[in-house]
Amino acid sequence: MTPHIVILDDEPITLKQLRRILEKDGYQVSAFSNPQRALQHIEQAPCHLLISDVRMPTMDGFEVMTRVKARFPDTEVILITGYASLDGAVEATKEGAFYYLEKPFTPDQVRDRVKQALKLNRDRKIAAMHTSAGERDFQATVIIGESSKIREIVSIIQQIGPTDCNVMITGDSGSGKELVARAIHAASKRADGPFMGFNCGALSETLIDNELFGHEKGAFTGAESQSTGLLEAACGGTLFLDEIGEMPHAMQVKLLRVLQEGELIRVGGSRPVPIDVRIVSATAVDVKAAVNGGAFRKDLYFRINVVNIKLPGLSERKEDIPLLACHILSRLNRRGGKDIKAISQRAMALLRNYAFPGNVRELENILERAVAVCQGDVIRACDLPPDLIEFELQAYKPPDEQFMTLAELEQDYISHLLKITGGLRTKTAEILGIDRASLWRKMKKYDLR
Repeated sequence: MTPHIVILDDEPITLKQLRRILEKDGYQVSAFSNPQRALQHIEQAPCHLLISDVRMPTMDGFEVMTRVKARFPDTEVILITGYASLDGAVEATKEGAFYYLEKPFTPDQVRDRVKQALKLNRDRKIAAMHTSAGERDFQATVIIGESSKIREIVSIIQQIGPTDCNVMITGDSGSGKELVARAIHAASKRADGPFMGFNCGALSETLIDNELFGHEKGAFTGAESQSTGLLEAACGGTLFLDEIGEMPHAMQVKLLRVLQEGELIRVGGSRPVPIDVRIVSATAVDVKAAVNGGAFRKDLYFRINVVNIKLPGLSERKEDIPLLACHILSRLNRRGGKDIKAISQRAMALLRNYAFPGNVRELENILERAVAVCQGDVIRACDLPPDLIEFELQAYKPPDEQFMTLAELEQDYISHLLKITGGLRTKTAEILGIDRASLWRKMKKYDLR
């Protein structure tokens, strides 16, 4: 669907300029000089984005924004402001505006802000779609992300899902290995069968034996009845073995026999029990190195590692962070009965610049904390854990650790950001929370090229 943008400005020249820029880029544009008419139009034809001047004679842009957000919270708002009202516009971004355009602006500035705002609008709608009808079942299998690495993983899942081959998923803790395992199960012919999960590093060898293989009545003291293990319970479906690299050697031998013979023997039993189960395993350790070191059986490794899916860490797909954050925020809202509508641009910049050693699980924890302490309906930088700010400050600390003046600190930080963004001024300005014109003035002041 072509994005619908409403422009509101009482200056005909500005209105004409904006309309020409946006229509040239293929957007559906509705332009108004009267706030009441603009609000009536939006009520009849909701828009993806509202671009509004701040100072207008009959109603200011703040009030227009408040009314639109109250009625259509997913509509993004960009405010146009002159120098005199710049501070108020900055404050407005904390209250729900996506960003502001400072006059005079360039066509590239308009295009850049509009593109960012529409992407955020789209990301929210995708996240909402992912958590609507059939949420519990779908949420367990949907993989959030649009990066090339995630698209490649989704493609692999679609290819191998209908087969019965065993799969090993590798990746750091918190990167979503069980989510991928569930997606494989959902894409398979076994989707109507059970999905059973087990952590191989959580129990002792004896307990693992009993959990996986079950036991016969009287097999040991307290075994008053027969018990079915997870391998049997997962028949016709998928068994997910997490942290397979920590499985004791004796259990590796028994699991290998199950895979070779398609049957198992319960603890204390002698009669083989036929089973039909697909094994999807996962590990955060280098199992191949364990094989070379003799800690993991080579024959079992080849059996369970028919297809290997390596998951990237969140730091390797930072472009997915906004979409993931919106998806997680939507889920946290429902779980906690909250109505937090957005994450401020400054807070999102901090999230995108953070290293995330704990991957997606750490992102979930950070946002859960932010939702708990948030006082309004927008998560701001102050709602995030303090160590995110500390991480950003440490990232550009000078090696000699000498004290710096405020001007030196600003110059050093801007220089640092220009380096890590590859000299992209739009991106640098976004992280700093200022517009390109302000960044240009600071670069000129500090002779940064």
